[in-house]
Amino acid sequence: MTETKQMTSPLILTLCLAAAIGVHAADKVDGYRGIWWTIGEIVGPYGDKNSGGTAFVSSHTVSPMAVYAPKVEKTFFVYGGTTGPEDRYLLAMASYYDHKRHRVPRPTIVRDQRGIDDPHDNPSLTIDEAGYVWVFIAGRGRHRPGQIFRSKQPYSVDSFQEVISREQTYSQIWYVPGKGFFHLLTLYTGGRELYWETSRDGKDWTAQPAKDLKKLAGFAGHYQVSRCDGHKIGTAFNYHPGGKPDRRTNIYYAETADFGRTWTTVNGRPLTIPLDNPKNPALVVDYEAQRRLFYINKLLFDADGHPVILGVSSGGHAPGPANDPRLWEITRWTGERWLTTTVTQSDHNYDAGSLYINGERWTVIGPALTGPQAYFTGGEVGLWVSTNRGANWSLERRVTQNSSMNHSYVRRPHNPVDPFFAVWADGDSSRLSPSRIFFCNSTGDRLYMLPYRMDADYAEPVLLAPPIPPPR
Repeated sequence: MTETKQMTSPLILTLCLAAAIGVHAADKVDGYRGIWWTIGEIVGPYGDKNSGGTAFVSSHTVSPMAVYAPKVEKTFFVYGGTTGPEDRYLLAMASYYDHKRHRVPRPTIVRDQRGIDDPHDNPSLTIDEAGYVWVFIAGRGRHRPGQIFRSKQPYSVDSFQEVISREQTYSQIWYVPGKGFFHLLTLYTGGRELYWETSRDGKDWTAQPAKDLKKLAGFAGHYQVSRCDGHKIGTAFNYHPGGKPDRRTNIYYAETADFGRTWTTVNGRPLTIPLDNPKNPALVVDYEAQRRLFYINKLLFDADGHPVILGVSSGGHAPGPANDPRLWEITRWTGERWLTTTVTQSDHNYDAGSLYINGERWTVIGPALTGPQAYFTGGEVGLWVSTNRGANWSLERRVTQNSSMNHSYVRRPHNPVDPFFAVWADGDSSRLSPSRIFFCNSTGDRLYMLPYRMDADYAEPVLLAPPIPPPR
């Protein structure tokens, strides 16, 4: 069971009382079952604007959700789970894939969000120099707090201790050896505004975030993706005109090479922080001028240390063919200018995937292929490859085929190692259903499903050949 560290701040005590229902029902779950969710906004004949298997929502909210630990040859990961196909409350889960033994343990409940089914509370994680696994659970605005947990033992997910409970949303956490933790997060201080903080040892977190944290950007609201490259931290984000996420647009990019003391544009121009106007030096692509939306998915750095941003542009927020084309686009810094190219097309704004860069081979893995619930969230997973820095792309493999349910929210470990190269969940995006968890290797020719139910403490992932069988 999780041990809670007593807090002295009145704000924290209030938040802890508000979250008192979030206690453990059990330490372990007998299988890997993702949360099914609907945002509850039916905006036309093509159903909800976001629904289905959401265990790994979402790259623009929490990151990373998986980290490979070479010392123990395990990929540790977190996800939003539940106890069974008919249950609709969220369990913040932690587990690992053992590369050496090709097996997974029964997953651990880090925190039971009993009464909450919203996967925006999904966790993220990092691993410190001593091997301790840190789990950051996102709260939801000022309605419920988030928490930070640390494993009781290095390289273990058997039990966790709560470090702090406070207002924090959409945690993106990076551990930099020799420096400590760099935490990018969102607060609802004027829409979804972007903040950051640092901690040397993970003990000195700010108790009153809205008062003490450092604001990066605050003009109408933002979603961001971030990345650590050595000592450099980069963030790419959009903005929400009028404070409305349904109008999200534009790409902005900022980076820091001195752990947050100064921020610059990609070419080293100093930024005045916080950014407080849509027209600022960090602007990369002006989608607003094109009257297009932008759903940001991933940020990586290429071999030259230049940022590469993946996302989906769209004609509007409502699902259905009226807002086609939905373009999966790569925007990269060439060293002289920003360049945007198209990877493929999709049929839903929330068809979210991941980007991989290995020398000259760039790969996108994601659910951009039409699935059984067309024009709903997710689809069939494909693997696209470019060998000329994103200028041209080709579909190299259909990773899933003839599926019974849509696959959605393909996530990459921070430092992926085969075969645990991409991980996601499925689910019927048109109605309540079970949700299973999958992963594949770097070439997409090895597809695995984590055991939905387990009879023992450990089990091997199931190797699948499409079509994927229906859940049982």
